[in-house]
Amino acid sequence: MEKILVLLLVTLAVAYAVPDPRGIIVNLEEGELCLNSAQCKSKCCHRTSGLSLARCAPKASENSDCSAKTLYGVYYKCPCERGLTCEVDKSIVGSITNTNFGTCRDKGRSKE
Repeated sequence: MEKILVLLLVTLAVAYAVPDPRGIIVNLEEGELCLNSAQCKSKCCHRTSGLSLARCAPKASENSDCSAKTLYGVYYKCPCERGLTCEVDKSIVGSITNTNFGTCRDKGRSKE
């Protein structure tokens, strides 16, 4: 356990010693591999399936498929851009399995 802790600390020290640490752990660009949405500039770490690698992706635009907030920090459908809401029927099972998908809608527009 001590060896793992030392290895982790050395890795973090090297990451922070780099002159421009952008993109090593946080502030990742679209298309870069990620483990959690907090690492991405767009705040969306996206994967296409449970076995695929997750990559940073842009947030969903109006009338696009979207996910509500996930428990895991990785999405199958990205959340909506600022100013839009993801209209979705949320369920407990959907939250656990990350399948609460909906559609991005403008909050300011009235329903037609």
